[in-house]
Amino acid sequence: VSRQLKEEARRGFAGLEEPLAGLLAMLEGSGDWKGKGHSLGYCITTELQLWMKEHPAAQQSGIKLKKLQARVLRILAQCPANLLDPLISIYQLHTADRNYLLGHVSHLYHRGDYKEAAVLSIKLKLQPDQDVEKMCTPLLLQDKINLVEDYVGDYPELQSKLLQILDTWCEPGFNIRDITSQYQGLSRYKPEKFNRKMLSKLVFRLLDRFNADPALCPNVVNQRHLRTLNYLFYKRFVEKTMTQENWTDHVQSTVGENRWLQGHLMQLLIRYCDLNTAAGWAQRCNLPKEMLPYGVADELQKLQEQERVEEAAKADRYEERKKEDYYQLPIPRANIHFLQTWEETLRCWEKVLRPGQVVGIDMEWRPSFGMVGKPRVSLLQIALQDEVFLLDLPRLLEQAVTEAEKEKLPHFIQRLYSDAAITKLGYGMSGDLSSLAATWSALKDTDKQAQGVVDLLTVDKQKVDVVSPEQSDEDRGFRQPEKGLSLLVQHVLGKPLDKTEQLSNWEKRPLREEQILYAASDAYCLLEIYEKLCKDPASFGLSSDLTGSLVGKPSIKPRAKKQLNKQEVLSPSVQQCEGHQKETSCPPAPISPKEFSVVCDNMLQGLGRYLRCLGVDVQMLENEDDHRKAAEIARQEGRVILTSGLPYQTLRSQVAEGRCFSVNSSEKAKEQAVQVLKHFNVQVSLADIFSRCQ
Repeated sequence: VSRQLKEEARRGFAGLEEPLAGLLAMLEGSGDWKGKGHSLGYCITTELQLWMKEHPAAQQSGIKLKKLQARVLRILAQCPANLLDPLISIYQLHTADRNYLLGHVSHLYHRGDYKEAAVLSIKLKLQPDQDVEKMCTPLLLQDKINLVEDYVGDYPELQSKLLQILDTWCEPGFNIRDITSQYQGLSRYKPEKFNRKMLSKLVFRLLDRFNADPALCPNVVNQRHLRTLNYLFYKRFVEKTMTQENWTDHVQSTVGENRWLQGHLMQLLIRYCDLNTAAGWAQRCNLPKEMLPYGVADELQKLQEQERVEEAAKADRYEERKKEDYYQLPIPRANIHFLQTWEETLRCWEKVLRPGQVVGIDMEWRPSFGMVGKPRVSLLQIALQDEVFLLDLPRLLEQAVTEAEKEKLPHFIQRLYSDAAITKLGYGMSGDLSSLAATWSALKDTDKQAQGVVDLLTVDKQKVDVVSPEQSDEDRGFRQPEKGLSLLVQHVLGKPLDKTEQLSNWEKRPLREEQILYAASDAYCLLEIYEKLCKDPASFGLSSDLTGSLVGKPSIKPRAKKQLNKQEVLSPSVQQCEGHQKETSCPPAPISPKEFSVVCDNMLQGLGRYLRCLGVDVQMLENEDDHRKAAEIARQEGRVILTSGLPYQTLRSQVAEGRCFSVNSSEKAKEQAVQVLKHFNVQVSLADIFSRCQ
């Protein structure tokens, strides 16, 4: 039918004296082409476009063409997107009088057809002769942000103008209603989305997309810095989870030489601290007297001696607390090497790249606090059994002049990660490797080539637990609960990591002694964890073949942002279940879903819903329920327990043999359901599906 239509259309074109006028007459007389998709009008139009290329003599010019262009412009405002380009091409609208085209677009705009006016402007490349604020404002009010981005997409000057306009709307004294009130009757009008928060997000998105200079948007950038300042004060004085040194570094970096931010800093200091502290910052920022709040100037002379005494006492207390409460490096300070020259790194590489070597790897970068772009690695830590190497990446990159020198460090990192004979230990390796890729584009495929890696985050997923000495509330003080690697170190080695340096400014040189010790500890503790787990995996609820199951090739793509594991490992309980199944001489007798009743632990609610859709009798624990409730329900109602990870060890001892089954928590619900049905030989028929659904 399509071929016949095309042939018929071509015969029609050839038979018409003016095929261009004939197409317009057809479109003007029919509404078929106005719908979405490939209508009859669309098929004929695109066929004429091809026919015109083969028959250039049929093309019109002069007065006749101008009249046709005037007619087609009236159609363009109504036609679907797929007809725009063919009609513009057939009627040579790019050659039409530019003022005439601008006038037509202006007519559409004043008629309220803002989207159509913008789309036609983009197609005809009219943007340089238009007012970007006038064209984009109604589109923003209609939440057509993608169209706004397309409108300025090819014009850096318009991008800058748009960013400056959006920034002026974010001025503290600017009333956004002055803008929105002009468009009250706008269709699909969404004024609730048109606020400073939305505009701020949009500005940073456009800055990132267009790689524009943030200096174009001082109001938005200042507001972001002010939010950062408020966040830093909250972390330091409310949560109390940031050290004075880190807090000072970040505040100084955030405020810089900006007098507006320095004024807000003074107000925050008076609110959270005291006049002495405010006076110290006033001196540091060299603020003029007219900017100083009342009472601050009088404190400037008293401050210096008082601060020296307090900091010395605090440092002593801090060092004593760290030794008592936190993990301590078991190697001498002399064995921590801070490498800033190529000669030093070559000696490091010789030791690290030896076959059979086991190395702990970690990385540090400056916290971004929500700013645009991915973080670049500032420090690479590599721990061996008796020493730790800290590679100063920014300094090493500065020294690399030739292309060969610039390739040295990425080449070493690639060799290290791709060598299966070297065991690499890490925690959340996906995050580290993606930051490396952002630092050097040459390392973007390192995760795909990596071999012999052990991501200890996998151990966390296997619910590693151990009875550790309980701490009283008095011992803990007001310390935040441990998490991540620090919690794993506490479980396995007895004391958590001291994470107070985690939010350090890792780009600032020289590094403080506390930063060096923290960085070395983060890498070295991985060696101690791995050694202890390998020696006695059973006491941590892990399988005996820990080394074989953990060492492998990292997965190319992590499943979720927060799960940065590098390889999939079956939980030990699943391995036990599978081993038990292999030992069974014959599978259980087949049963129907109606005969199969289970109770799902609270981390398996997705599996429970899936099984219920297949006709299985399912009960599920609520999120707040204790795991042991599953055993009570199983005993009372004769149900099989479905669980995962560490709870399996506890629950299987409370029910009869074979009545507790552990699934792989890393799989999706569908794969888990297949595993359960196969293990218990449950045969699902079409009649069973949705049989329990109302």
